[in-house]
Amino acid sequence: MPAVFAHGALRLYLLALLESGPKHGYELIKALKERFGGTYSPSAGTIYPRLGKLEEEGLVATEAFGRRTNYRITPAGLAELNLRREELAAVEQEISASVRRLADNLREDIRSNMRGLRADLAATAEAARAGAASAAFTALKGGAAAEGKGTLKEAELMLQAFRDDLRAELRLQAGKQPLSPVALETVRTVLEQAGIAIRNSLRD
Repeated sequence: MPAVFAHGALRLYLLALLESGPKHGYELIKALKERFGGTYSPSAGTIYPRLGKLEEEGLVATEAFGRRTNYRITPAGLAELNLRREELAAVEQEISASVRRLADNLREDIRSNMRGLRADLAATAEAARAGAASAAFTALKGGAAAEGKGTLKEAELMLQAFRDDLRAELRLQAGKQPLSPVALETVRTVLEQAGIAIRNSLRD
């Protein structure tokens, strides 16, 4: 992904965010993510070095707040911000343009992923129907009602195992970082398409 901020723009925007009051690093990251509508979230490795540089220049100061370190704008930082209000307005305009670009890219990524998923699901559904037909033939050939009950139980166990595995994976990944809009939309679409494929297989 191309750079969201031009050179020096993120530094200036951090000063603007601190103008409303002291904030710790995570609050600044969250504020930036919200400003971009969730389409961009800077890493700690992006934010903290710039905060450190601002502190070295005397534009921000740090203060302990429990186990966190808060950053606040200094009089020198406010003076620089006031001198660069026009530049800040241009940064805001560029952010709005970046949000639109990122949103467009996100929509295109989702459309592309959905086309691939639909093709994969169609192939999976066809294979499932063929497997179901083969299993049905085997069951009829054997003529055992008990086997039918066993097959239903096996299907229920498969669904339960799938749910448990996927839920564990979702929680594991969400613990590392929030799910992206693309990932969430992909999960929703895959589950919907899988449900349709399973129902169609059952009705055949």
